[in-house]
Amino acid sequence: MNLVFLGPPGAGKGTQADLVGKARGVAHISTGDILREAVAAGSALGMKAKGFMNSGGLVPDDLVISLVAERLEREDCSEGFILDGFPRTIAQAEALDRTLTERGRSLDAVIYFAVDDDQVVRRLSGRRICGGCGGNYHVDFMPPASEGVCDKCGGELYQRDDDKAGTVRERLKVYYDQTADLIDYYRGQSLLMEVDASRSPGEVRSDVDEKLSGGRRQA
Repeated sequence: MNLVFLGPPGAGKGTQADLVGKARGVAHISTGDILREAVAAGSALGMKAKGFMNSGGLVPDDLVISLVAERLEREDCSEGFILDGFPRTIAQAEALDRTLTERGRSLDAVIYFAVDDDQVVRRLSGRRICGGCGGNYHVDFMPPASEGVCDKCGGELYQRDDDKAGTVRERLKVYYDQTADLIDYYRGQSLLMEVDASRSPGEVRSDVDEKLSGGRRQA
């Protein structure tokens, strides 16, 4: 089964991709992970990507697609894959279609994780990271025993700049500007399935499983 999981930052698509991938025996592929692995491995494509990443620029679509195509050739993708948060634009989606067609493959479904902006802001702006051990916390959902202090090592907890409320809203604006047409693109191919990602992870997982097991795609 070949899937794409789309949704704004904080929608929980990465968590769901990991759960569904393990349950169905397919690879969970995150573009960020691909880039980091390629750079760490020192591959030719990784070195090209590193140049853009180090300069703060966006990695070009053709390079990202090449990395994705290379990743899809691995053995763990033989039974299928879940692309987590990719593609992000129509150009990337069209390139992905061509890449899959060249390999005799196609997408089975695109799951869109819908959640309102206020909930995304609450989820992301509440995250805290330990400066000592890297432990993860949330002020509402998983608070430490003592405010601002890591339970594991006693390190100071901090909020990433990307998780500040104002920054999160800007990230959402960019996301919607990029993906509005992409959602219509996959709806036009009768591939799009939408789930309400505002619920608990267990409820979302059940909805995803139901849709993948024969639920109706959106018209």
